Amino acid sequence: MTEPVVHVIDDDEAMRASLAFLLDASGLTARTYESATRFLETFDAANGGVIVTDVRMPEMNGLELVRRLKAREAPLPIIMITGHGDVPLAVEAMKAGVVDFLEKPFDEEHLLAAIRSALAESRQSDEEQAERERIRRVLDSLSPREHEVLDGVVAGKLNKVIAHELGISPRTVEVYRANVMSKSGARGLSELVRMVLLAQS
Repeated sequence: MTEPVVHVIDDDEAMRASLAFLLDASGLTARTYESATRFLETFDAANGGVIVTDVRMPEMNGLELVRRLKAREAPLPIIMITGHGDVPLAVEAMKAGVVDFLEKPFDEEHLLAAIRSALAESRQSDEEQAERERIRRVLDSLSPREHEVLDGVVAGKLNKVIAHELGISPRTVEVYRANVMSKSGARGLSELVRMVLLAQS
C-alpha cells in the first residue's frame, strides 16, 4: 500500500507552509492546495489519506468540499480548521461527515492526534472493505445448492431441518456445508455468519 497522504487545503500560504512543515517533521507525508477546487482537480479517490481543510475559503468552502466528496463517494476522513465564528458551520460539517474540527489557534499535538486517529480509522475501513469484497467473491462462487444450505445455516437451522426443506439427506447437507466452510475459509459457524453479515452491510 502507498503511504497515506495528509492533504492540506488552505488559501493562506503561510498556514499551508506551517502545516506542511509540522507534518513533515512528524513523519507524515503532506500535499498542499491553495483551494478546494484545486484539490478536486488533482484528487484521486483511490489514494488513501486524510484531508485537513480550512472551513472558510474563496470559490468553495470546506462544507461544500465535504458535499462534493460525498457525491463522488470518496471516503477520505476530513478534519476541519475553523475560526471562532465558524463553529456553527463546523457543526453542520460534522453532520455532513467531517470526523473532527479544531478551532484556531489550535494545539499542534491535538491536530497530529486527530490526523493519526483519522488515518487509523481510515486504514481499518479500507481493510474492512477489502474483506467485504473478498467475501462477496466467495459467495458469488458458490453453487445454487451451496447458497441454499448457507442461507439455512445463517438462519440458525439444524442440518436435518435444512435437509427436509431442500428434499436432500442430512449427510448431503453436511457435504455442502463443508464445501461452504472450505471456500469461505471460515473457522467456525460464528465466523461464517459474521462474514455473511459483513458482505451484506
